[in-house]
Amino acid sequence: MTKPEQDPEFADFVALRYRDLLRTAYLLTGSHHAAEDLVQACLLKAMPRWDRIAEPTTYLRRVMVNQRVSWWRRLRRELPQADPPDSVVPDDAGGAAERTVVLAALAGLPPRMRAVLVLRYWEDLSEAETADLLGCSTGTVKAQASRGLARLRTVLGAAPAETHARGNR
Repeated sequence: MTKPEQDPEFADFVALRYRDLLRTAYLLTGSHHAAEDLVQACLLKAMPRWDRIAEPTTYLRRVMVNQRVSWWRRLRRELPQADPPDSVVPDDAGGAAERTVVLAALAGLPPRMRAVLVLRYWEDLSEAETADLLGCSTGTVKAQASRGLARLRTVLGAAPAETHARGNR
């Protein structure tokens, strides 16, 4: 069996963006191993049609969200690993502990709400871009983001006024 030829543009894109895709996938799944599986599955889906994909990053984000929701529906519940990958964000020990708590809180959200928060605040997409990517209205994105942030505040023990005050500094 011969190995299919790989598009050099695809290989360059993967070499350049793999870690970014892995970080996003980790935030969507809560598990380093599941994130790797998710990125690999999405890249395998994209590879045969690479020359027809106009916006590869947008396309792969959408495929990751859809694939993650599909896996979630099939498995119903997936337990995240306690330790995030080293490649997420290097910081001091206090930051690592705080990051672990925030990631655990994020893992407790429903997949769609989690996807909205990841795309809006990690990937820094606009409400319209997030809505387009998820195939829903901007109102749904606004509502999911608001509810998701409120749940995170509750889980993390921050009062809404306290959180807003920190964000305005």
